[in-house]
Amino acid sequence: MTERATRRPETFKKPAHWSNDPAPEPQPAKDEQDPDGLSPTRYGDWVKKGIAIDF
Repeated sequence: MTERATRRPETFKKPAHWSNDPAPEPQPAKDEQDPDGLSPTRYGDWVKKGIAIDF
């Protein structure tokens, strides 16, 4: 098994925008009604110019 580095190199300098703060808590999802009918993110179908497309 190959050993992994467990420490950063001595010359590494942390960028100024890095912080040690924990990540923020995610906001709860909003359940909004789709004005055009069924939600494409729920059923997986999108309609573009009258043609149903599926990713």
